[in-house]
Amino acid sequence: QVQLVESGGGLVQPGASLRLSCAASRSIVSIVTYGWYRQAPGKQRELVAAIISDSGTRYADSVKGRFTISRDNVQNKVYLQMNSLKPEETDVYYCKCIGKTSITMTRREYWGQGTQVTVSS
Repeated sequence: QVQLVESGGGLVQPGASLRLSCAASRSIVSIVTYGWYRQAPGKQRELVAAIISDSGTRYADSVKGRFTISRDNVQNKVYLQMNSLKPEETDVYYCKCIGKTSITMTRREYWGQGTQVTVSS
Protein backbone atom coordinates (compact mmCIF):
# COMPACT_ATOMS: atom_id res chain seq x y z
CA GLN A 1 0.00 0.00 0.00
CA VAL A 2 1.27 3.45 -0.91
CA GLN A 3 1.21 5.69 2.16
CA LEU A 4 3.16 7.84 4.62
CA VAL A 5 3.26 6.96 8.32
CA GLU A 6 4.03 9.64 10.93
CA SER A 7 5.17 9.34 14.53
CA GLY A 8 6.65 11.42 17.35
CA GLY A 9 3.77 13.69 18.32
CA GLY A 10 2.68 14.16 21.91
CA LEU A 11 2.10 16.52 24.83
CA VAL A 12 4.94 18.81 25.91
CA GLN A 13 5.36 21.98 27.97
CA PRO A 14 6.15 25.33 26.35
CA GLY A 15 9.84 25.56 25.49
CA ALA A 16 10.25 21.80 25.11
CA SER A 17 11.29 19.89 21.98
CA LEU A 18 9.83 17.14 19.82
CA ARG A 19 11.11 15.22 16.82
CA LEU A 20 8.56 14.08 14.25
CA SER A 21 9.28 11.23 11.85
CA CYS A 22 7.60 10.20 8.61
CA ALA A 23 8.26 6.96 6.72
CA ALA A 24 7.23 6.67 3.08
CA SER A 25 6.26 3.32 1.59
CA ARG A 26 8.96 1.64 -0.45
CA SER A 27 6.53 1.71 -3.36
CA ILE A 28 6.97 5.50 -3.50
CA VAL A 29 10.09 6.18 -5.54
CA SER A 30 11.94 9.17 -6.94
CA ILE A 31 10.82 11.40 -4.07
CA VAL A 32 11.90 14.91 -5.00
CA THR A 33 10.28 16.87 -2.16
CA TYR A 34 9.12 16.29 1.42
CA GLY A 35 7.06 18.78 3.37
CA TRP A 36 5.70 19.17 6.89
CA TYR A 37 2.38 20.98 7.31
CA ARG A 38 0.19 21.80 10.29
CA GLN A 39 -3.51 22.43 10.64
CA ALA A 40 -5.63 23.67 13.53
CA PRO A 41 -9.39 23.02 13.74
CA GLY A 42 -11.26 25.29 11.34
CA LYS A 43 -8.04 26.55 9.76
CA GLN A 44 -6.31 25.88 6.45
CA ARG A 45 -3.32 23.58 6.29
CA GLU A 46 -0.09 25.58 6.17
CA LEU A 47 3.48 24.74 5.21
CA VAL A 48 5.93 24.49 8.11
CA ALA A 49 9.05 23.21 6.34
CA ALA A 50 10.08 21.59 3.06
CA ILE A 51 13.17 19.81 1.77
CA ILE A 52 14.14 18.87 -1.79
CA SER A 53 16.50 16.34 -3.36
CA ASP A 54 19.69 18.36 -2.89
CA SER A 55 18.76 19.00 0.77
CA GLY A 56 17.73 22.57 0.11
CA THR A 57 15.21 23.70 2.72
CA ARG A 58 12.43 26.21 3.19
CA TYR A 59 10.74 27.23 6.45
CA ALA A 60 7.78 29.27 7.54
CA ASP A 61 8.97 32.57 9.00
CA SER A 62 7.49 31.71 12.39
CA VAL A 63 9.69 28.61 12.84
CA LYS A 64 13.02 29.76 11.36
CA GLY A 65 15.85 29.12 13.79
CA ARG A 66 13.79 26.71 15.89
CA PHE A 67 12.73 23.91 13.52
CA THR A 68 14.97 21.75 11.32
CA ILE A 69 13.82 19.44 8.52
CA SER A 70 16.04 16.59 7.29
CA ARG A 71 15.70 13.47 5.14
CA ASP A 72 17.15 9.98 4.87
CA ASN A 73 16.95 8.83 1.26
CA VAL A 74 18.05 5.28 2.09
CA GLN A 75 15.26 4.81 4.64
CA ASN A 76 12.69 6.85 2.68
CA LYS A 77 12.13 9.03 5.75
CA VAL A 78 11.84 12.68 6.64
CA TYR A 79 12.17 14.29 10.08
CA LEU A 80 11.17 17.54 11.73
CA GLN A 81 13.10 18.62 14.81
CA MET A 82 11.03 21.18 16.72
CA ASN A 83 12.67 23.21 19.49
CA SER A 84 11.32 25.88 21.84
CA LEU A 85 7.73 24.92 21.11
CA LYS A 86 4.98 27.47 21.73
CA PRO A 87 1.36 26.90 22.82
CA GLU A 88 0.06 28.39 19.55
CA GLU A 89 1.86 25.58 17.71
CA THR A 90 -0.62 23.05 19.09
CA ASP A 91 -1.82 21.49 15.84
CA VAL A 92 -2.09 18.31 13.84
CA TYR A 93 1.11 17.95 11.82
CA TYR A 94 1.08 16.25 8.42
CA CYS A 95 3.83 14.81 6.25
CA LYS A 96 3.71 15.13 2.45
CA CYS A 97 5.95 13.90 -0.34
CA ILE A 98 6.01 14.28 -4.09
CA GLY A 99 7.07 11.10 -5.84
CA LYS A 100 6.07 8.27 -8.14
CA THR A 101 4.55 4.85 -7.58
CA SER A 102 6.74 2.00 -8.74
CA ILE A 103 3.79 0.66 -10.74
CA THR A 104 2.59 3.67 -12.70
CA MET A 105 5.67 5.91 -12.43
CA THR A 106 3.37 8.93 -12.46
CA ARG A 107 4.24 11.91 -10.27
CA ARG A 108 1.79 12.88 -7.55
CA GLU A 109 1.42 14.01 -3.94
CA TYR A 110 1.16 11.61 -1.00
CA TRP A 111 -0.02 12.56 2.50
CA GLY A 112 0.36 11.06 5.95
CA GLN A 113 -2.46 10.60 8.44
CA GLY A 114 -1.35 13.40 10.75
CA THR A 115 0.08 13.36 14.27
CA GLN A 116 -1.12 15.53 17.17
CA VAL A 117 1.28 17.96 18.82
CA THR A 118 0.02 19.64 22.00
CA VAL A 119 2.04 22.37 23.74
CA SER A 120 0.56 23.23 27.12
CA SER A 121 1.58 23.87 30.71
